[in-house]
Amino acid sequence: MQLNLPTINLFGEQAIEQLYHELEKRQWKSTLIITDEYMRASKTFQRILHVFSRAKIKFKVFDQTRPDPSIELVEQACGYIKGVPCDFILTLGGGSAHDLGKGVALLSQTDQSIKAFVGVDKIGHKVLPIVAINTTSGTGSEVTRFAIISDVEEKVKLAIIDDALIPAVSVNDTQALLSMPPSLTGATGMDALTHAIEAYFSVDANALTNAYAVKAMELIGENLISAYMDGTNVLARENMAQAQFMAGVAFSNASLGYVHAIAHQLGGRYHLPHGLCNAVLLPIVIDGLVKKDRKIRFDAIGRALKAPISSYGVIGKIKQMNKKLNIPDSLSKLGVVKEDLNLIAKKALEDPCRLTSPVQFSQDELVALLMKGL
Repeated sequence: MQLNLPTINLFGEQAIEQLYHELEKRQWKSTLIITDEYMRASKTFQRILHVFSRAKIKFKVFDQTRPDPSIELVEQACGYIKGVPCDFILTLGGGSAHDLGKGVALLSQTDQSIKAFVGVDKIGHKVLPIVAINTTSGTGSEVTRFAIISDVEEKVKLAIIDDALIPAVSVNDTQALLSMPPSLTGATGMDALTHAIEAYFSVDANALTNAYAVKAMELIGENLISAYMDGTNVLARENMAQAQFMAGVAFSNASLGYVHAIAHQLGGRYHLPHGLCNAVLLPIVIDGLVKKDRKIRFDAIGRALKAPISSYGVIGKIKQMNKKLNIPDSLSKLGVVKEDLNLIAKKALEDPCRLTSPVQFSQDELVALLMKGL
């Protein structure tokens, strides 16, 4: 049994300031900051610069992060440091910034195409260390071995899964999380719940990943709606930060399932937020899993979510949470159309996330499942 996660994980209202000691310890002196224009103009960014000033860190900034970072965006950001001394990559933002930073940490150290690393454990060279400062509570990307990069031409998301991509340091600073708008809070929170549930169901789950997954579910059930209703609720924000961290550790080690395999295709084809896709797909896929395997147990999930201990009790609880978070209740409301279902199902079966599902579907079965969710 093995559990991989970042060496150092900083939490709390002064977590960014704690980063100074980690930089000093490692004697790093230069970095590329990966963020977006909004975060570059934030107080959080100024706090980071203050830490850099104390630690005498030289830096460049790439502030063009976009949702679902593409291969082309990774290559563009790499141009900022290719052939230039750089000790580490610092990512500031949510999953998109972390995914982009992981792509840069990987690609800047090789002449190969990023497509060469798609799949599981394909990285054979050292990548730049990553410091991931989180500003959302959902993706778990600041602690995981996953990088999701969009192939715009093929309209798919590529999953690169390797321990080399686990950040050296993760930071969940409470103050940096308070500015999340309700829609992002809801979608990323349900993303975290999906991580926990799929990790729990995974054929690679073990006692350690299950402990992280179940505690994450419990904290999400108790705090997500509160954080959505009142973004300044510090306790709810801190609990959600811990929950998404634990869900991230669980799925980074146990992997995921068909919710993510399908969500990657919806995001790539329709440019939809990843957490939103997961939230809508989660009850649909759980229903499909149970219909193929009645032995799947829901005791721990039901207790964690304070829901009836049955598949339908858990599905009902997820739908109830989605409704409170103003998340659509069907795929058609996301813009998914019947004509695309065959291709979506085909591409989902090629996604490595589906390999650890407790149940495997044929393409026809996936299409039928998606039809029911339209």
